[in-house]
Amino acid sequence: MLWTIIVVLLVLWLLGLIGGIGAGFIHLLLVLALIVLVFQLLSGRSVA
Repeated sequence: MLWTIIVVLLVLWLLGLIGGIGAGFIHLLLVLALIVLVFQLLSGRSVA
């Protein structure tokens, strides 16, 4: 589920870069998703 959220955020982020609409919010969500991903990888939990 986390990978699905990350992929959706990446797509929205790329659309935000192209369109310039809501890019700040998408950047914030992308950074939060990456922090959660790194935390889960370092803690040894399964991401899937």
